Amino acid sequence: MTKTLIILTTLLCLTAPPAQAVKIADITRLYGQRSNVLKGMGLITGLKGSGDGGNYEPAIKQLAKLLTHFADPSTDKDLTNVSNVAIVLVTAVLPKDGWHSGDKVDAYVTSLGAATSFRGGRLFQVPMEGPNGGIFAMSEGPIVLEDPTSPVAGVIKGGCVMETEFHMPYVQDGRFKLIIEDPAASWITASSIAQIVNQSESPEGREILATALDPKTVEVVVPNAEREHPDAYIARVQRLPVPERLLAGEARVQINEKTHTLIITGDVEISPVVISHAGLTIQTTNPPPVPGPRNPQVQLRGAIPVDTTGSGGAKLQDLVNALDQLKVPADDRITIIKELYKTGKLHAKLITE
Repeated sequence: MTKTLIILTTLLCLTAPPAQAVKIADITRLYGQRSNVLKGMGLITGLKGSGDGGNYEPAIKQLAKLLTHFADPSTDKDLTNVSNVAIVLVTAVLPKDGWHSGDKVDAYVTSLGAATSFRGGRLFQVPMEGPNGGIFAMSEGPIVLEDPTSPVAGVIKGGCVMETEFHMPYVQDGRFKLIIEDPAASWITASSIAQIVNQSESPEGREILATALDPKTVEVVVPNAEREHPDAYIARVQRLPVPERLLAGEARVQINEKTHTLIITGDVEISPVVISHAGLTIQTTNPPPVPGPRNPQVQLRGAIPVDTTGSGGAKLQDLVNALDQLKVPADDRITIIKELYKTGKLHAKLITE
């Protein structure tokens, strides 16, 4: 006997467990703490007939130009039979906290021409330019194919060697800025962080050291006594705890339909509702078997009460827990949650990918 699954959800927000704190450093970064991308264009050599070929003029011109540096006057016509080189774009991502001369990062190469494979090739030395011009590093080395299905894209492990130094001046005019990461950014979060810093560093309220400039930015003044060496002060601020109850990130449900991934923030709620989804069924046996040690009676329920107070309204997680108990497939869970959103019973922003 088969019955349509009915999930009854007359739920109430359950009492939250004691709030745990995250550190300011967990949800912010210092202004200026960011990565940069270097770029260059060069040649991969040593390919076994899988290069761009003599008919691909940009590669041959690049090769002829390279040969002139070694006093070789070969022309484009002289190189028409070359098939062991490929012209490539080279990129490298620099560390977000600055770098020293001699530091190494991975260099990534992708084909710009007609090459069919980089297997066995080696990048000839390429100068790497920064976002505003200037040579910051040099890249060279053997190509490693990370994905066999993409033989004209690869990486040179540690192949980009820095030629310059860079240290971000995080403190300017005696101040530094905390940039709140997007998922947590809001006026409430920014104001809360400023208040936490002020209460910690000026408990008697004599100074306003931190100010929320916008939903993503908190500006912090370094006390005069610590400006010469502000590192300890910055570290102390970053270690300050932020109770989760003060984080006012929006209620959000994020669905990736390709991977069947469902991510729910803890403050997503649903209104009382009855859900009947035709694709889900439960099975019962009639007459039921006599239970025994070797033949236990298994009860399959089409409705699970999760409202412990009987007052209505609940966290979406309560519904997900009920679906877990019923072993509801991922596709059906996604369908149910999307329908809740359409009917206005899901109180959150729904993001699908």
